[in-house]
Amino acid sequence: MENMDEYFMKQAILEAKKAEEIDEVPIGAVIVKGNKIIAKAHNLRETEQRAIAHAELLAIDAACKSEDSWRLTDTTLYVTLEPCSMCSGAIVLSRIERVVYGASDPKGGCAGTLMNLLQDSRFNHQAEVVNGVLAEECGELLSNFFRRLREKRKAMKNSLQKNVVNCTNNYHRSDC
Repeated sequence: MENMDEYFMKQAILEAKKAEEIDEVPIGAVIVKGNKIIAKAHNLRETEQRAIAHAELLAIDAACKSEDSWRLTDTTLYVTLEPCSMCSGAIVLSRIERVVYGASDPKGGCAGTLMNLLQDSRFNHQAEVVNGVLAEECGELLSNFFRRLREKRKAMKNSLQKNVVNCTNNYHRSDC
């Protein structure tokens, strides 16, 4: 039988896949209290054109509404990618007790990779951090997404270049 961390990380992965379906970076988050999901979310930055529409922040907001409190004590946040500084700040401020993440983020991770805001004793709250849960699956989601994005951009660039060459060679055509 799989452990609870893996079970809930799989739920976060399902959220990440929802993001991917709408061309968002595939990051998903769920918040659990008493072995029950009280909130779930996925990235919506591109869809909403809001810098703060990270999966973690959206899940925290939904959990606060669900609990009718800004204090999310006795909760665990599961997220497919290590939280950034903004999300780590929100985790500390909302008093989330435990954070479980999948893939590390070497460019922005603030739960142990670049720095560890979640366990900094200078804050009035620290969260337990568990990293690497289903890390390979979480990392592959991201790697595959960005690989497809690069391929799509390269194909578009090649298509544009080909169109420019065609139009240059056929300057009298009305569609150029």
